[in-house]
Amino acid sequence: MRRVLILFAHPVLERSRVNRRLLEAVTGLEGVTVHDLYEEYPTLAIDVEREQALLLEHDVIVFQHPFYWYSGPAILKEWQDLVLEHGWAYGKGGDHLRGKITLNVISTGGPEAAYHKDGYNRFTMRELLAPWDQTAHLCGMTFLAPFAVHAALKVASDADVATSKVGYRTLVEALRDERIDLARAAAAQNLCAELDRVIAPREVA
Repeated sequence: MRRVLILFAHPVLERSRVNRRLLEAVTGLEGVTVHDLYEEYPTLAIDVEREQALLLEHDVIVFQHPFYWYSGPAILKEWQDLVLEHGWAYGKGGDHLRGKITLNVISTGGPEAAYHKDGYNRFTMRELLAPWDQTAHLCGMTFLAPFAVHAALKVASDADVATSKVGYRTLVEALRDERIDLARAAAAQNLCAELDRVIAPREVA
């Protein structure tokens, strides 16, 4: 069984419509650690040794956050700058993350149709996540497609959010239980809509 670390970053969680509910779906799962970065570091004074120790203890690293200006909240950039040190995460001797799995779980204000060449954002979500993809590659990690919940502000209905909540829990359990086809998950566009293609059914005794 893999151990899953969810690095959660939302600066105004009390106003969250989607991320708060997604977090509820995975909190308390066996083998899953939820680590709220803004709660732990309200002044962004990140404890690098503690964060690196958490990374070493887990096999799957999930970054859950709203998609702000085609990236993540500020604390995630600070986390990357400090925690992913040369000689530890990459470069000579920097192999501590090699072989681990990572992905982004994100919410967007705009609809899914906006994230295409002809949409108003002009790029796909996979293209916009290229810096995360390359960071994972540099650290020797396997980068999976995002689990993206679109139209979080206006369009998504409560039923849509509830469905995404179930899907997120299903994904995390499959990652933990090694029931996910990593090659297919890495090649997908949005795991939120492609879970049936990448997750093997549970074995029945």
